[in-house]
Amino acid sequence: MANSNDAKLRYTKDHEWIRVEGADAVVGITDFAQSQLGDVVFVEVPAAGKALKAGGEAAVVESVKAASEVYAPVSGTVVEGNAALPDHPETVNSDPTGAGWFFKLRLSNPSELDGLMDKAAYEKFVAELSA
Repeated sequence: MANSNDAKLRYTKDHEWIRVEGADAVVGITDFAQSQLGDVVFVEVPAAGKALKAGGEAAVVESVKAASEVYAPVSGTVVEGNAALPDHPETVNSDPTGAGWFFKLRLSNPSELDGLMDKAAYEKFVAELSA
């Protein structure tokens, strides 16, 4: 589901997205990732205050097909985990770049964002995976 925030999103090769909102950023998994997982049945989000390193494990998502780690796109400290997801994991399927976000992060090194893909680069990356 596309929304007006798509232009602000950056992506990782592990299929996480990040949207910067001031000093913080919101992180989730992409529509492609949720479609590959299938029906999401369990989500574990990080607790506020947890320090994350770029590329490090941040959360867990399980579907009827598989369990997978969600990685931190950039380094920072968790400001908030999405408290609604553990009770409503299906939100990741229905609105992956909206209400299905996993956590909010206070950026510790904003320059790490420069290494992430924009929407066009990510779409090209996904197309090459499917080729």
